[in-house]
Amino acid sequence: MKRLLYAALVCMAVNAEARNTPNADSAWLVRNYTKTEVSIPMRDGKKLFTAIYAPKSMQGKHPILMNRTPYSIGPYGTKKYKAFWNTPYMAYFRKGYIMVLQDVRGRFMSEGEFMDVRPYNAEKWGKETDEASDTYDAIDWLVKNVKNNNGNVGIYGISYPGYYATMGALSGHPALKASSPQAPVTEWFLGDDFHHNGAFMEMDAFNFYTIFGRPRPVPTTQWGKGFEYYTKDNYKFYLETGALKNLARLMGDSIKFWKEIYAHPNYDKWWQVRNTRNHVQHIPAGTATLVTGGLFDAEDCYGAWNLYKAIEKKAPNNNKLVMGPWIHGGWAKTDGDRLGNVQFSSKTSEWYQKNVEQPFFAYYLEGKGSADKIAEATVYFSGANEWQTFNQWPPADAGRKKLYLNANGSAGFHSSDHGGSRKYTSSPEHPVPYTEDVHFKRTKEYMTDDQRFAERRPDVLTYTTDVLHEDMTLAGSVLANIYASLSTTDADFVVKLIDVFPDDFSYDNKKESGYPMGGYEMLVRGEIMRGRYRNSFEYPEAFVPGKVTKVSFNLPDVAHVFKKGHRLMIQIQSSWFPLADRNPQQFVNIYTCSDADFIPCDIRIYSGGKYPTNIVLPVIK
Repeated sequence: MKRLLYAALVCMAVNAEARNTPNADSAWLVRNYTKTEVSIPMRDGKKLFTAIYAPKSMQGKHPILMNRTPYSIGPYGTKKYKAFWNTPYMAYFRKGYIMVLQDVRGRFMSEGEFMDVRPYNAEKWGKETDEASDTYDAIDWLVKNVKNNNGNVGIYGISYPGYYATMGALSGHPALKASSPQAPVTEWFLGDDFHHNGAFMEMDAFNFYTIFGRPRPVPTTQWGKGFEYYTKDNYKFYLETGALKNLARLMGDSIKFWKEIYAHPNYDKWWQVRNTRNHVQHIPAGTATLVTGGLFDAEDCYGAWNLYKAIEKKAPNNNKLVMGPWIHGGWAKTDGDRLGNVQFSSKTSEWYQKNVEQPFFAYYLEGKGSADKIAEATVYFSGANEWQTFNQWPPADAGRKKLYLNANGSAGFHSSDHGGSRKYTSSPEHPVPYTEDVHFKRTKEYMTDDQRFAERRPDVLTYTTDVLHEDMTLAGSVLANIYASLSTTDADFVVKLIDVFPDDFSYDNKKESGYPMGGYEMLVRGEIMRGRYRNSFEYPEAFVPGKVTKVSFNLPDVAHVFKKGHRLMIQIQSSWFPLADRNPQQFVNIYTCSDADFIPCDIRIYSGGKYPTNIVLPVIK
């Protein structure tokens, strides 16, 4: 979501008049569409600023496709058009859709007070509001006041707007026929954006809230000024800043949600009511959902997989899933044919738009085509570089196979009867970087980056299988079961699932970047677990120094084929910096502790015998 903020949002919300842009699609849009701006009243009297792009043609009735966002619907002014011509959404304009954009409550030109991930209220009465009721009131006004609409409304959104698409699905308005939460913010403590299994993703959070979180006392068309960094080296900046309380001083006292994060270090009720999966049972049967996400989404990978599963379990509606080889929102802003050094087989984004998203809205909003042609789950498998379809996710034939990590650094599917262990020292002064190079902002490519740099560090343990004699297909979530002992009372655990390419590997085309792909260690999935939450995210527990303790946690789902001739690797480490904040490795409040509280920790990972550390893989036979 953060990368979308100044890259995609600035790109897609340029303050240039469409009529002056030398682009055929922009000229077509101005000739064939009018833009109006209205303030739609909500049930409590507050008004939400809305832009309506409507076809000039008076022939026929047109569906409404809506996007609600906290990121500004600019450019503002009826003569200034958003740069839709640079996006796949031009397809909807060509089909005559009425396109509606709305600043959510309390953002930019809309009235009211903004609240981050405003909790859903199933017991609203009178003038009480939430994002579902705001969506309901907006839709109700649109179908009654926008000329030539056909009474069918769809809603979509990527990232934070994906959260609003989920809330829209909860509105229950009879005109809302389809909702597509894409890379949706779903759970900000367990897996999306700002926390992963309780570990604070400080780099994304600080970069985002120093821009997004500034107070907006009155409606405005302007973004606030961001933070001025003294270095372009993010590793250096966050290491030298030190403890989180130092980062809070840089943030200042005016960012409400930042202070809330610090005030709620554990998964208490404040966080739990903001978990959208707890409310999806209220999605009515008449609202179909299409959940879309990226296999390599650095921000909301967790949300897409797990929102789909929650809707599937709790709601009576028609629910579909699409996961492609994309970065955050990549299906709307990239070709989807590669990520960093890793190549895919085709322009996957175009395939998705034409074969899934557009047919989905065409069926539910226009009554054209058939929803049955869209599979229950349409998932791209990296490694094999192909789309596959399933009638459920995870697939019914995905078994659970344990990959055991051995004390000699090997990995295999049979546990040793003889116990053993390996030790490393996790030093807060020298945390393991998440990527090899120096960067200012968090990279999107790290999700498939070469991990050879990490293998060479003494504080990273590596376990590798023999060369595979046949393809191995993984489809579903990965479970890490780690037996460890610590010299201190807390530590983090990072587990990385890696595809090791053959030494003579190269892509058989002319798209090579020049990077040495022979022996490439492709990150397929990585995840961090804050050890204190091993038994409960709500009630953390200290480790007993020297005591062997089991730490189990899930990595987000994978869809990957380890090809014959490749090897499978697991890496274990205790920092992933500055993606995640450093653990002081003592059982203290990490948000309020001091630099002096950070100490080294000797960590021993056990194998075989009584303590068979293993990774449970979802293998399709």
